[in-house]
Amino acid sequence: MIQESEIVPYHTVPLPVMAGPWLVFAPHADDETFGMGGTLAKAAQAGIATHLVVVTDGSLGGEGEGLVETRKQEAQAAAAILGMQSVTFMNQPDRGLQVNNATVEQASALIAKHQPRAVFFPGVMELHPDHRTCALMVWQALQELNNPAITPVSYEIAVQSPINTLVDITATMTTKQEAMQVYLSQLQQQRYVRVVEAMNALRTLTLGSKADYAEGFDVFQAESMKATLQNLLAQRHARLFS
Repeated sequence: MIQESEIVPYHTVPLPVMAGPWLVFAPHADDETFGMGGTLAKAAQAGIATHLVVVTDGSLGGEGEGLVETRKQEAQAAAAILGMQSVTFMNQPDRGLQVNNATVEQASALIAKHQPRAVFFPGVMELHPDHRTCALMVWQALQELNNPAITPVSYEIAVQSPINTLVDITATMTTKQEAMQVYLSQLQQQRYVRVVEAMNALRTLTLGSKADYAEGFDVFQAESMKATLQNLLAQRHARLFS
């Protein structure tokens, strides 16, 4: 059997990708903050430009009139706290996101517009179907663009996924917590802050006393783009028993 250190890192890096700009695809308004808010704050401190794409309208993620507009306002407020430069809304249906020519072309156009050095998307083991669909959509868009200058990176939101990179966010956790509190429409539905804090604390398991909070990422190499995300995940799982 392979050892623990071959499954999860035992050290941190300053940032998953040191060059910018970054383009972050969030299936819903809040996923970028819950998933990688501490790292986004660190990127801003390092002078890296970050841009947010909110993929779905979030219309099923709460109650009350004007929910879609409320969630847009929350996303813009959270992005400002995290030092992000722009927010774009794809306005795809909540819980109805699909991988098709229209959505892949929309994602491709946004990637081409921002010319990022890194593109972030959710891990493929996430529970919410929009999260997994978003990952497949972005991956296909990146494959079609076929730009080796872009580094694909997956990030965790609510579930631990395969990772090869840990970022210590202890110093920016307060900023992340401030940004999370902006999403009042979501915090009324679920105690997300407690869940996220637990996720980030759990990611320090292999770091000992070196960090209080960490965020996990899977940074893909260029040759990975030749395969599907599903096949890559199957290969990772097979390694667990080698």
